[in-house]
Amino acid sequence: MMRKSALTSAMCVLAAGVIVAGCSTSRFGTFSTRPAPAPLTPAPTDPVTGGQLPPPTQPGAQQPGFPTAPGQEGVLPDGTTDPNSSFQNVATAEPVTREALVGAWKVTTAGSSCQMFMALTKWTGGFRAASRGCPGDAASVAAWDVQGQQVLLSDSDGNRVATLFPTGAGQFNGQTTTGAAISLTR
Repeated sequence: MMRKSALTSAMCVLAAGVIVAGCSTSRFGTFSTRPAPAPLTPAPTDPVTGGQLPPPTQPGAQQPGFPTAPGQEGVLPDGTTDPNSSFQNVATAEPVTREALVGAWKVTTAGSSCQMFMALTKWTGGFRAASRGCPGDAASVAAWDVQGQQVLLSDSDGNRVATLFPTGAGQFNGQTTTGAAISLTR
């Protein structure tokens, strides 16, 4: 009995020694006694200037970098139709069908192009879409659907990413929800 008690005591002393040795290790480093660095001086700023803002654009006016609004393709500022326009009027365009969108598309947005494939497999937000090498908002496209003349692109949670309209045979132009121009072409 005495032997068991002595062994237990020896083990406790050994464990306490290991714990104390662990607390005194230098592997955690030492605290620096150097003073903190001096604060940086603020960068000089230019004085605030005043001036006139550019005049507001007229409602319905074409903004640079954005596609023409559906139904306005080929419409001149005076409201007449441009006879040289190659765009179809959306109101007279053929109906957009899901079957016509199935397959591979070239996506152009944010100044670059990528590929997107649309399938008729049901998915959150419509039907399954997969993109390859797309920049910006187009990289998050996981679904697509058609509502009237609109092609809707959505992310994997069903949130709208872009809305496009037919602008010619095998071409859709529109805008992402963040305001970037986007187009689909075959």
